[in-house]
Amino acid sequence: MQLFFQNLSAGMEFLPRLSLTGIIEICIISWMTYAFLTWVMDTKAWILLRGLLLIVAFVGFCTLFHLDTILWLLGQITTIAVTALIIIFQPELRSALEQLGNRNILSFLNGLMGESGSASSFTEHTVNELVRASFEMGKVKTGALMVIEQKISLNDIVRTGIDIDGIVSNQLLINIFEHNTPLHDGAVVIRGNTIVSATCYLPLSDSMRISKDLGTRHRAAIGVSEATDAVTIVVSEETGRVSVARAGRLEVMATPEDLRELLLSLIAYETESKHFAFNGWNFLKGKEKHEKDNTQ
Repeated sequence: MQLFFQNLSAGMEFLPRLSLTGIIEICIISWMTYAFLTWVMDTKAWILLRGLLLIVAFVGFCTLFHLDTILWLLGQITTIAVTALIIIFQPELRSALEQLGNRNILSFLNGLMGESGSASSFTEHTVNELVRASFEMGKVKTGALMVIEQKISLNDIVRTGIDIDGIVSNQLLINIFEHNTPLHDGAVVIRGNTIVSATCYLPLSDSMRISKDLGTRHRAAIGVSEATDAVTIVVSEETGRVSVARAGRLEVMATPEDLRELLLSLIAYETESKHFAFNGWNFLKGKEKHEKDNTQ
């Protein structure tokens, strides 16, 4: 045992000694890495980053098997690729700099402490209001476009519209999309139980598989579902048909029950994700409570 500790102490002599400055630098770099990953996960950059990871894996494969010709070609286009990445990520980088400039010290500290001022989670009451509004507008053939934000942030789309910041309700949605009203043109973005913005512009899908019978409203719904993980409810102005776009696909909701079941599945998925993320913490809390009960 004494020999083990002697060898351990001898091995630790080769490690660099940490000073106060070194510890501060480690903390800053760790926070910057965490902030970068959080920013990537909250934007469409995450989708692009996954593509970059595949390219990095391909480069590793070529290096492992000594594919020199391919590695030479990749080396020649590296400079062009870096420039292309800056152009591709330009909207996200600009948004990040704007958020950094507008952030005050209190919200910054709240973010570090894990306190969030985000809206409440998607609830069953909101589901019922969305279902009722969708099919009531469908009966009178009022066109509507309602985008429900999921994990990927829609802030770039929200900025194209007019701030609403109102609780989701059947009456409010119908009033927004009523013909000849100032807010009826465009989409509303729903975050949790709140209508964040109205008259928002959505990216149109370039897919050639979309039926020519579908108009711009449906193409926009499919477009935003291709670029993000958002779920979009579409009410056709021509037919009054209610549809849902997600993952680049459009699905017709024949009955209110079909739409309600789909939206409730979003709540179930969110609950399951949170349960999985905090499962270890909940286990420790339960164990601690059990130990306290045993001591009493």
